[in-house]
Amino acid sequence: MAGRFFNQWQIGDSIAHEIRRTVTETDNLLFSVMTHNPQPLHIDAEAARASEFGQILVNGTFTFALMVGLSVGDTTLGTLVANLGYDKLVMPKPVFLGDTLRAETEVIALKESKSRPDAGLVTFLHRCLNQRNEVVCSCERAALLKRSESA
Repeated sequence: MAGRFFNQWQIGDSIAHEIRRTVTETDNLLFSVMTHNPQPLHIDAEAARASEFGQILVNGTFTFALMVGLSVGDTTLGTLVANLGYDKLVMPKPVFLGDTLRAETEVIALKESKSRPDAGLVTFLHRCLNQRNEVVCSCERAALLKRSESA
């Protein structure tokens, strides 16, 4: 499904995104290396085993990026002008290797653009949940979206 234009959204619209992803050791290690994050909890099995978690923790910025990525096809694909910011990012539960993650999105605000009559601002609340339906990450995303010419 392609993303929606600004004028196709309403406050309260919600989507349970269909794509899910089981996080692998390779995902976590590659992301940590690509972002120069040497945190032992992410890349050192012995250090992680000695921690209070007892196992490798998935890099939180990977979890955040995956959550947003899972939402793009249903929200902003082909309609995005720019992401303007992310707010209220929280990670209330850890993510471990082998967890299967999914995302949900709700529209919490709409605002007409004063400077761009061909666009408007949509604020999305994204939530990432694991296979136990626990929220592992959430944030608000402000996106400037094109208006549909036909509406």
